[in-house]
Amino acid sequence: MSCCSLRSEYDLKNLKVRKFGPEPKSFGKTTIRLEPDVAEVFPNADAVNEALRFLIRVVQNDQVSALAKQPHSSSEGAEKTS
Repeated sequence: MSCCSLRSEYDLKNLKVRKFGPEPKSFGKTTIRLEPDVAEVFPNADAVNEALRFLIRVVQNDQVSALAKQPHSSSEGAEKTS
């Protein structure tokens, strides 16, 4: 048997090809393509994810701060009409 021969018990008739083409194969994961200028800054996927998680925390904190600074006019207006 040569190194590239398949055993007779392999049933290739039931083999299914999931994707075609030269693009990266991602089975069940989302693949994100970074622009070259952005990719230069991040050495790997972990660095990108860490930066995005930091950005998410900053945005969420800003939203909470903005909500805390807003006057509660909707509840005040309801009290005045009663």
